[in-house]
Amino acid sequence: MKASELRPGMGVMMDGKLGICVQSVHVTPGNLRAFVQAKVRVIQDGTMLEKRLRSTEDIEQAFLDRRQMQYLYADSIGLVLMDNETYDQVTVPKEMVAEMIPYLKPDTSVTTLVYEGTVVSLELPKVVELAVIETSPQPKGATATNQLKEAVLETGLKTRVPPFIENGEVLKISTEDGSYLSRAK
Repeated sequence: MKASELRPGMGVMMDGKLGICVQSVHVTPGNLRAFVQAKVRVIQDGTMLEKRLRSTEDIEQAFLDRRQMQYLYADSIGLVLMDNETYDQVTVPKEMVAEMIPYLKPDTSVTTLVYEGTVVSLELPKVVELAVIETSPQPKGATATNQLKEAVLETGLKTRVPPFIENGEVLKISTEDGSYLSRAK
């Protein structure tokens, strides 16, 4: 496949290692040739590779199987997932999905990326709903529009929320940057 066809979530072989594209930006500077700036997370050790590829350069695509699994719980080794079709349980090392843990609640359905029978990564939805467990009360007379306060959510994630949010409310949170989007309905 050509480098210009690279998209986030695709599996690729780079430098002989399996990786998952995290970001791919096609750049066409003024009078220079177009190129693709790609960020790839290497599966084996979790490191990030930043590559600058010519748009017409061939890269080897690794075909990943997408399966629905249910997140059951986390233990000292990693996250325990259950396959929704076969009911087999799989443990995914915490190092592989460390940045995704704050967005996962037990019994949540997630899409897993499987390569040759091994879970290599998770795909989170764009938005998750999490309850507020701790936040300060709204200050009296606060009328400024851009004031935000710190809130701790049920998974331990800390985010900034508007002052009218109270303990126990369920919020929609972006999994891309952990920001508050709105109240859940």
